[in-house]
Amino acid sequence: MSDWSAIEALPSSTLVELFDADPARLDLLTLDTAGIHFDWSKTHLTRPAIDAFAALAKARDLAGKREAMFGGEHVNVTEDRPVEHTAERGEGKADSVARSRQYHARMRALIDAIEAGALGEIRSVLHVGIGGSALGPHLLVDALGRDDRRYDVAIVSNVDGIALEDAFDRFDPATTLLVIASKTFTTTETMLNATSAIQWMTEHGVEDPYGKVIALTASPDKAVEWGVDETRVLPFSEGVGGRYSLWSSIGFPAAIALGWDKFEELLEGAAEMDRHFRLSTLHENAPALAAFADLYYTQVRHAETRAPFAYDERLRLLPSYLQQLEMESNGKAVTVDGQPVGRPTAAITWGGVGTDAQHAVFQLLHQGTHLVPVEFIAVIEQYDTLAEDHHRQLLLNAFAQGAALMKGKQADDPARSYSGDRPSSTLLLDTLDARTLGALIAFYEHRVFVNGVLLGINSFDQFGVELGKEMAKAADQGGGDFDVSTQDLIRRAGLD
Repeated sequence: MSDWSAIEALPSSTLVELFDADPARLDLLTLDTAGIHFDWSKTHLTRPAIDAFAALAKARDLAGKREAMFGGEHVNVTEDRPVEHTAERGEGKADSVARSRQYHARMRALIDAIEAGALGEIRSVLHVGIGGSALGPHLLVDALGRDDRRYDVAIVSNVDGIALEDAFDRFDPATTLLVIASKTFTTTETMLNATSAIQWMTEHGVEDPYGKVIALTASPDKAVEWGVDETRVLPFSEGVGGRYSLWSSIGFPAAIALGWDKFEELLEGAAEMDRHFRLSTLHENAPALAAFADLYYTQVRHAETRAPFAYDERLRLLPSYLQQLEMESNGKAVTVDGQPVGRPTAAITWGGVGTDAQHAVFQLLHQGTHLVPVEFIAVIEQYDTLAEDHHRQLLLNAFAQGAALMKGKQADDPARSYSGDRPSSTLLLDTLDARTLGALIAFYEHRVFVNGVLLGINSFDQFGVELGKEMAKAADQGGGDFDVSTQDLIRRAGLD
């Protein structure tokens, strides 16, 4: 029998039947940790299902691989690297944690110097990066910096010049700090944006534009070679992957805009989730239970997508952040041994924000032909200062949507019928602060890890992003072996 046989043989009951059959269902499928309430009761997980997944986790040595990751072993086997993002928040191999603390101290000292006027008057921060070098910082600044942001921050990732010009229109080049975030300091889009930003500063009379550049990189020599003074290079470890890097110097724009105290609270919240993931049994382990639900739907119910919806405007960037985290990590077709996986891997992640999404995509979720597990993320504490009814209606909509997806409604008119039995989970935060956001993001990271281990794949490489970029570079240099359609498009755009 295969490792998956017990899972694939699980009986199929409706959600309503599962609630009716087990009065203690909430006790089994809810838990509270790090300021977050997790509820998987509206999924098809059952005690036998969790037991079967726990047996699979034992067979795949999840516990051993988890300790190997935290212990600094080279679990990223295809790149022969350790995975050290947890060390950035104090949970990992001792020397990796010590190095991360040194890097953080260096970052804090530079921020203190900037605030003391070492680089002249600074009012704005222009951060250029792409992928994890932009998505993480952008999420942090947008979620936590709405009321007391100390600098105006623009985070530009797109090589489309319109994105960069929008920032130029907002900022005074004389008081702008240029932050370049690139692990290798060779990323084509980022370096082109950085060069254009230097040109903008020069054309507007900044005498020493390179004197207002901060580099965030795992390749400090490349940054110095590019023109950044060594004192303004903030390194991070090669073992910190891009989509796991906001805890490192890549989080600089959040640390300077929000203040160092908030950045430390972010790290502390993530460390709390690290300890929960590392020490809790699988039956009471938030990342593990979430991964079990993910795998149940991809492997047993053949769901191809999953959809997180943030019922809080401050988390509007979370679905985009999760797209990269989940699909770049687990969008793989081979195992760690290079063999075909032979089963579905990552679900396609998509989502949206609050009640906006209800009037756009929930038609398909309720009555469409696709099974889409939904995840609701909401916050109990009201942030806005308007009438309480705003927040009340927001939360009631989130909870009612989950209930409606599960229960459905029958009608004589088929067009007005809802089949029900559509799964959802809910993550309910007590409040949205730096500590809780750190825990939330770390939860998703460990969830991805569990999915990867149980599928037998490496969640920490991302070779799939390279081929198209290599071909674009070849085309830019007048080469490349392209099909006739691509050749025609290049010619029609005047790029030949």
